[in-house]
Amino acid sequence: MPTTLQPLSLWTPPASPLGILTDIDDTLTTEGVVPDHVVDAIARLKQSGLRVVPITGRPVGWSEPFAQAWPVDAIVAENGAVALRRNAQGGLDKLYQQDEATRTANYARMQQVLAEIEATVPGALRATDSAGRECDIAVDHSEFTQMPQQDIDRCVAIMKAAGMNATVSSIHINGWFGAHNKLEGARWILRTLFDIDLDATLDRWIYIGDSTNDQLMFEHMPHSVGVANIARFVPQLKHLPRHVTRAERGDGFAEMAQYLLTQRP
Repeated sequence: MPTTLQPLSLWTPPASPLGILTDIDDTLTTEGVVPDHVVDAIARLKQSGLRVVPITGRPVGWSEPFAQAWPVDAIVAENGAVALRRNAQGGLDKLYQQDEATRTANYARMQQVLAEIEATVPGALRATDSAGRECDIAVDHSEFTQMPQQDIDRCVAIMKAAGMNATVSSIHINGWFGAHNKLEGARWILRTLFDIDLDATLDRWIYIGDSTNDQLMFEHMPHSVGVANIARFVPQLKHLPRHVTRAERGDGFAEMAQYLLTQRP
């Protein structure tokens, strides 16, 4: 397991890669927007025969226009709970890890936890994208407000005390009921859509991310990359990516894509 961040120039990519799994916020985005040159980088990866699957803590409702517009194979949203893929009719299919009854029961419980957080943690507010969430809750800590670390920790503690899983992205604190997470979401969607066993092909996939909610992927993936703005979270990370880009955010993703494509035989 790496204990320091190695520059991307020292990375030897897989000889026969299958694809890229990527975070979205502050990995594909810059100032909340995915720039055109990042979309172009995704398209070039796809044109080279690679699969590209973003895996995000963002809600499924927020993800729908991007699943339509970006040249990706699917988007896994809400930290692995639900996925979107384009269908032959030009629309989107929505796939869930939990059945409808479980989702309904969990949703009601999660709203109670969210209300408790807003009532007891000073300044805590649900994320502005909460209307699009079906399988988790999110509290804003850095998107439109700035929450001190002790209050972030309090939100996480309340979620965990309620029996929820909790993780902190570069912008939100996410909580949910269920065994899914980014890694389980990746395993699920590759098996469901492509009949690919992620663990059996692990050394042929790349993961790129930027924050603490990516560290399960950093720990598990032999080819893991952090964009440069991960430096903000390094003190909180138990598991670092193996390599890091020079550029931040979307520029870092584009840097990784260009490096990968130029290294391919």
